[in-house]
Amino acid sequence: TPGALLASGLAAVAERPVDLINVALPGARSNDLDRQVTLMLSDPSRLPDICVIMIGANDVTHRMPPTASVRYLSAAVRRLRTSGAEVVVATCPDLGTVEPVYQPLRWLARRTSRQLAAAQTIVTVEQGGRTVSLGDLLGPEFEAHPSEMFGPDHYHPSVDGYATAAMAVLPTLCAALGLWPETDRLDVLRDENMLPVAKAASEAASQGGTEVTGARAPWALLKHRRRRHPVSQQEPEAREAHQES
Repeated sequence: TPGALLASGLAAVAERPVDLINVALPGARSNDLDRQVTLMLSDPSRLPDICVIMIGANDVTHRMPPTASVRYLSAAVRRLRTSGAEVVVATCPDLGTVEPVYQPLRWLARRTSRQLAAAQTIVTVEQGGRTVSLGDLLGPEFEAHPSEMFGPDHYHPSVDGYATAAMAVLPTLCAALGLWPETDRLDVLRDENMLPVAKAASEAASQGGTEVTGARAPWALLKHRRRRHPVSQQEPEAREAHQES
């Protein structure tokens, strides 16, 4: 699962144990976030250091109004940030890659997914969180290798699909915890930029793998961090070299 992969990757980078608490439910929509956050914050002695939210696909398929969807997300991020936790939101994936969906519904699903992802980015950054766009980053890979990236139902990701999504989020997860080199200097060769939040959200929705984090209001930073592969997928020689370094 993405949670287990992210916890393993974070433990490898931090070189210390990581406790994972997973309150997600299959098929959950954004209106379930209040319940999930309440569970996360129920034990004051074990408040989370960082929370990862992956939400949105079921909102689109169940036709939840985008205004309601982002309102639930905004409230969840605000509660978590108030508790002292860092928050990373993996925005709505590109549902235009789902095989059982045919045109013109596929085009509509892709458009709706991008619009929701942009709106999710705006409210998350406003509440002090970071986002990572998954749409265009994962879309080509899922379209090119559907038998590998999708599970038996051709809708939910397979193990490889979830790993691909998780490793797109890991660099931002590490950066939020101060485990990754962090700088406000932008790399123009990688299309990094500082833009108004709304413009940054639109750019991120159309450029997969883009991290958006708040700067001085109303500005936001767009960054393209290098993706990492799960530790379990590295070659044995690579793992030994990492351990010896």
